Amino acid sequence: MPQTQAEEEEGDVVEIVTTTGDHDVVDEGHFTSESAQILIGEIMGSNRDLENIKQNINDVQNKLKSIIDVLGRV
Repeated sequence: MPQTQAEEEEGDVVEIVTTTGDHDVVDEGHFTSESAQILIGEIMGSNRDLENIKQNINDVQNKLKSIIDVLGRV
């Protein structure tokens, strides 16, 4: 459940929720390089997922264009 900005400001702990439902809790005052690496890994994974989605969309669009071209010749 998303927190409001006021609730986030009151807390001392930031919760990072990944798309798989895993939770990493990082104390704001003790943000480490390990914490940063976890976040960077999540960003890289999300970027890879987005690139795969873009490629799938492109593939479907090309298939649809081919089908339309074939239908136009019939």
